[in-house]
Amino acid sequence: MFKNYHIVIFKDREGGFRKLRMRGWFGVFIFLLVCASIGSAVYFFGYYTESVVLARRLADAQKLLRAQTAQILSLAGKVESLEKDVRRVQLFDSKLRVLLNVDKDTPEENEDRAETQARVGEMVNPLLLARHRELFMRRLHSVVDELSGSVSLEEVGQQTLVTLLRGNKDSLLSTPSIWPVRGTLTSGFGLRRSPISGSERMHQGLDISNRIGTPIRAPARGAVTFSGPDGAYGICITIDHGNGIATRYAHLSKSSVNVGDYVQRGDVIGYLGNTGRSTGPHLHYEVHVRGMPVNPMRYILN
Repeated sequence: MFKNYHIVIFKDREGGFRKLRMRGWFGVFIFLLVCASIGSAVYFFGYYTESVVLARRLADAQKLLRAQTAQILSLAGKVESLEKDVRRVQLFDSKLRVLLNVDKDTPEENEDRAETQARVGEMVNPLLLARHRELFMRRLHSVVDELSGSVSLEEVGQQTLVTLLRGNKDSLLSTPSIWPVRGTLTSGFGLRRSPISGSERMHQGLDISNRIGTPIRAPARGAVTFSGPDGAYGICITIDHGNGIATRYAHLSKSSVNVGDYVQRGDVIGYLGNTGRSTGPHLHYEVHVRGMPVNPMRYILN
């Protein structure tokens, strides 16, 4: 390895030559360098090939993940829509129970429904989709099962109510169940700041705005017990529907019924106006049960 070696290179045509001198260890070094270069090339080629394969797998995985995410979001949207339908049916069910004077749901059932609704709200949280996908899927299937059970229970309850409806047609015809006028709901039932005095007061009905002259219809059959001016209420109508239920219509421009008249559901009883203590054309609609004002929304099914 440590001996001197001479390399002589002859030139054919010119007849000259060139002489190189090299120690033995240099040749070994060149050989090892060549081997190392070949080994590195093989290693990096394998690394590159593996990287290409991993990049393809990553792209496929990301594509699959996007597809799964889209499916999950779609499923979550369907579950949320199903939950809204269940709530709508439950609201309708509760209104029917009020009309038919049937016992409401037990506290345990209300608690179960609230828990199911809370779970659905949690299911559609994008952070949960991103961080706990597998947990989300398990819970989503659980919520679907619960909602399916709720729908079945509601169907059973609806069938019970239908049976009661068939046996209580007269009572139902005398129970308010429709909007008395078309328009925009501008104020609901409950505490509010008075638009006239500015103080907080109890609003005992619904305010529904529309053009002056819009027809007002009876929400159920009954007898007219008052028709005419009534102070701050302006032109006002009161209808007694029996069973302790009465309705009041205020701020009318004109009344088309008289005291003692008997009206049916859908009959025009007057026209929307702006009389009395009013800030604009609207109907003030109240529902009283045994002399106490209640939320009229409980008696509106359409």
